[in-house]
Amino acid sequence: MTEQEYIQARRSEPWRDELRKNMKAKERGERARVHMPELDAEYRSHSLKEEVNLGLSAEQAVYEAARCLDCVNPTCMEGCPVGIQIPSFIKNIERGEFLEAAKVLKETSALPAVCGRVCPQEKQCEAKCIYIQKMKKEPVAIGYLERFAADYERESGQIAVPQLAPSNGIKIAAVGSGPAGLAFAGDMAKLGYDVTVFEALHEIGGVLKYGIPEFRLPNEIVDVEINVLRNMGVKFVNNCIVGKTITREELLDEGFKGIFAASGAGLPNFMNIPGENLIGVMSCNEFLTRVNLMDASNPESDTPVQMGKKVAVIGAGNTAMDAVRTAKRLGAEKAYIVYRRSEEEMPARIEEVKHAKEEGIIFHTLHNPLKYEGDENGRVQRMLLQKMELGEPDASGRRKPVPIEGATEWFDVDQVIVSVGVSPNPLIPSTFKGLQVSKWGTIIVNQDTMQSDLPDVYAGGDIVRGGATVILAMGDGRKAAAAMDKALKESNL
Repeated sequence: MTEQEYIQARRSEPWRDELRKNMKAKERGERARVHMPELDAEYRSHSLKEEVNLGLSAEQAVYEAARCLDCVNPTCMEGCPVGIQIPSFIKNIERGEFLEAAKVLKETSALPAVCGRVCPQEKQCEAKCIYIQKMKKEPVAIGYLERFAADYERESGQIAVPQLAPSNGIKIAAVGSGPAGLAFAGDMAKLGYDVTVFEALHEIGGVLKYGIPEFRLPNEIVDVEINVLRNMGVKFVNNCIVGKTITREELLDEGFKGIFAASGAGLPNFMNIPGENLIGVMSCNEFLTRVNLMDASNPESDTPVQMGKKVAVIGAGNTAMDAVRTAKRLGAEKAYIVYRRSEEEMPARIEEVKHAKEEGIIFHTLHNPLKYEGDENGRVQRMLLQKMELGEPDASGRRKPVPIEGATEWFDVDQVIVSVGVSPNPLIPSTFKGLQVSKWGTIIVNQDTMQSDLPDVYAGGDIVRGGATVILAMGDGRKAAAAMDKALKESNL
């Protein structure tokens, strides 16, 4: 059965037919999209752990689910990198079968509660919704509904474990417990493999734990989804650096038949401008990792982080928004986003920018730092900003920022957090001899299979992409699992 035939078969189930008859498409189309309840902006801007978005009530979820027209050709699915059966889970919500909706999500997604919170749905599934494409209205709130179904299942205490194939006894390793590694591990476990995930840090979850603050993605949510994988038989080994603690050769000697490298892009980029070595100038990675994973906001912590009063975050991606909103919660009186382009070009999610503005973050666009200066103790105290204007579009399709000659200004700061991109962790590319690596340090793979030049090594996520979204990393993990399974079965024929 082709994917299209499968979608149609599910759509033709009697209960789906009945739902479509229950309400006219015109009536569905006239409903306004529900909006997510949120914590008060002033209150939440001082709360490091409380989640900003509060989730939909059952009534709101059912109402929103009824907006879905259950299209014959569900274009929303074209925008989902992990292939969720979107109309199927939404229609289960509409008929009140919330646990069934959660089961549909788990057929293809290892992390539905995570994705419902941090996926850029507005650029993916929701961007392909017929409401936007044809009706010029707000799309169905697919992300909100995904979060609702996953949260309902967790809160009900009836957490389902996906169906597993009989064990085949074949050992498979995943390097890194971020979204790519977890998605890969989940799919391989479903296929009957004996999967072990190796994590360099002391906490399982990768960037989901160290990179995303709890006010956006609570650790408890990540832990519950990881626990489902444990219940599927996936094993986790923390404090283990593949390439250092254990080599590829040792993994192969221990009987692992395939390795999926998903070690991420944890190497921060800097701008290489004067003053970046001053006290109080740090990478976004370091700042968020210390706060999120090492309790650095606690003065009694082993690694306390400086809590500035005038904090500038350089960059405007989601990570920059996470950092500036964290700084505000740690007591910054002024917290700035400094970005060389205009707000229109910001890569951060619209929702993150909205939340930041509501929380009092000051946006200093069309400015770029030239240098930092410190006091007599070597602590940053001000930065020189170059005023920019937008020229012609560059390779990214965004208009290129061009310096305005002679237009500079000094700006007082006591903490600078640099969020201008990341590079892949170099350990696996440098220790797995025979890998083809790009000039950016990413592992080069076959884009259809995620297989590297080493036949037993597949790779995905930021180690291949050099910095991307949770859901794209998960898509890589799923693609690698399908390809590795196929290759292992063919080799045994």
